[in-house]
Amino acid sequence: MPNASSGAGAAGAEPLATAAEHPAAEAVVSVRGVRKHYGAVHAVDGVDLDIRRGELFGLIGHNGAGKSTLFKMMLGLVPATAGEIRIGGVAVGGRDFRAARRAVGYLPENVVLYDNLTGLETLHFFARLKGAAVADCVPVLERVGLAHAARRRVREYSKGMRQRLGFAQALLGKPRLLFLDEPTTGLDPEAIRDFYATLRELRAEGVTMVLTSHILAEIQERVDRLAIMAAGKVQALGTVQALRERMDLPLNIDLRVAEVDIAAVRAALASLPLLAVADCEGGLALQCRRELKMAVLEALTMLAGRVSDLRVREPSLEDVFFGFAD
Repeated sequence: MPNASSGAGAAGAEPLATAAEHPAAEAVVSVRGVRKHYGAVHAVDGVDLDIRRGELFGLIGHNGAGKSTLFKMMLGLVPATAGEIRIGGVAVGGRDFRAARRAVGYLPENVVLYDNLTGLETLHFFARLKGAAVADCVPVLERVGLAHAARRRVREYSKGMRQRLGFAQALLGKPRLLFLDEPTTGLDPEAIRDFYATLRELRAEGVTMVLTSHILAEIQERVDRLAIMAAGKVQALGTVQALRERMDLPLNIDLRVAEVDIAAVRAALASLPLLAVADCEGGLALQCRRELKMAVLEALTMLAGRVSDLRVREPSLEDVFFGFAD
């Protein structure tokens, strides 16, 4: 059986979340004291986590940090050694979890499909497997941009097309919770843009989404909150901006200054405790602590047009990630 089928989604399933207008409401996914040990290896080592309804939640970490293991436990594919996970208020692995899982969709990192089936036949197979409406298959293919290839054999699909077909099976049955493991693998820039546009639509419909990605620049402006994992533990949790501020990483400010004005700009900034001031092509590059930003901008406004442009660069998610994960 293709591993893309692990998960759920069924027509008419009870929603795990209501509308997205209450994004801070009760948790759709609740993880308490969860551990997974393989002998002496502690793949997940005491994780507490809440994922709110209607949010796009990111889970990032180095290879071996425990992300995939935690994903599999939340899906009920791997039993926890200790702790409890609840999906929509239902204990994973409990008596009622089979029914709750019908409202869950899953896109695994490595999508394996039957090469001899067409794209449409593949979705028909998954629809019957999940108890979803076969009539939804064509609209789902249209949603992921594969309607034109519906009757082509999967063996003729590119890697990106296979990934989109995997996403399509995850969307069958109108799931209210989606787990997406490295979902943009193999997608070109246009397909990545379309993928995140679909996620925005789903979020507007009240769908809760959890995704992992190694491409940090791709998700830093797209996730509502994220958790950084290392050594089986959640090292940091919050919005990207909140984690930036918690790390207290410096800001970079690029100034466009004519060569004849550089000395005057340097003199105006001399009294401020900047971390760095360096010449660069077209002007100056500054580095300062976050709390000094307004003082720097105030000093620059007194220069009567000697600075023709400026850009304030926040620390990237990659900077934040290495600060917490290393």
